[in-house]
Amino acid sequence: MPTEESDHIIKENNCETKMGLPCVLEAFTSIFKTMSISNKYCGELVMLGKFFHSALVRRNLENPLFKYLNPTTIIAKSIQTWYNCLALINSPSPST
Repeated sequence: MPTEESDHIIKENNCETKMGLPCVLEAFTSIFKTMSISNKYCGELVMLGKFFHSALVRRNLENPLFKYLNPTTIIAKSIQTWYNCLALINSPSPST
């Protein structure tokens, strides 16, 4: 997915304004660095959808600041983050 297409998807769906900055930063660090994403922010990410998640990751991968990163590794981490969030959101909450 070229950058223009990713940008269009993100802007057309107002994704950047629907996801709070703390969530964006936590999701970003879980994919591009080594950190986990909290339940709260997983909920925001899942609500926006996998299509947005993929577009955001691909747009960031095309940023010259990240040219040193291995795209295959980042895409794998992004998929792992997505499925970890789905599992967290869909798991039953413990009884209190």
